[in-house]
Amino acid sequence: MVKIWGDHDLINGTVDFGGVTRQVCLSYVPEVRIGDYVIVHVGFAISQVDEEEAQRTLEILSAMGDLASDELASDVDVPS
Repeated sequence: MVKIWGDHDLINGTVDFGGVTRQVCLSYVPEVRIGDYVIVHVGFAISQVDEEEAQRTLEILSAMGDLASDELASDVDVPS
């Protein structure tokens, strides 16, 4: 998690997927803080994980070919 914004009704954040940043909804993990790791599914952070689990997950996805940069690198407006 590299950035968090919003109010109590709708909390959003910016996550870094190995150099590609994406905006995600944090409603399911409101306890997340900058520097934490999350599992994201269709734009929603669905669970918080530790750094070891995050690295393992990225390695598995990379090996499967699901983490292609061209898939993740679509144009997304991220508030500054």
